[in-house]
Amino acid sequence: MSGSATSGVQEMSVEVAFAGMRRVAGVVFKAGCPDCRVSFELGASELRLAIGATSRTTFYSFVCPECGVTVRKPAGERIVELLTGGGVRTLRLHSAG
Repeated sequence: MSGSATSGVQEMSVEVAFAGMRRVAGVVFKAGCPDCRVSFELGASELRLAIGATSRTTFYSFVCPECGVTVRKPAGERIVELLTGGGVRTLRLHSAG
């Protein structure tokens, strides 16, 4: 461990931070469709989060309620935190090897 000013602070994963949560009610996420350009709100059950080994393989997806297209967007660290904290179902992608 380095001798930084934060040496007494422990890092915590999102999973550990939200481990005691059973259910999050009433959370809605704002989203938009790149195909039909409609903006809308989605509940946690309407989104899926896939966490891969890299930022290129970590994304969230949903079906546009207006045009029916499946939308897939990259999910950075902050998006992952918000979605998992909001109760979005998460899939961990495994790398081969």
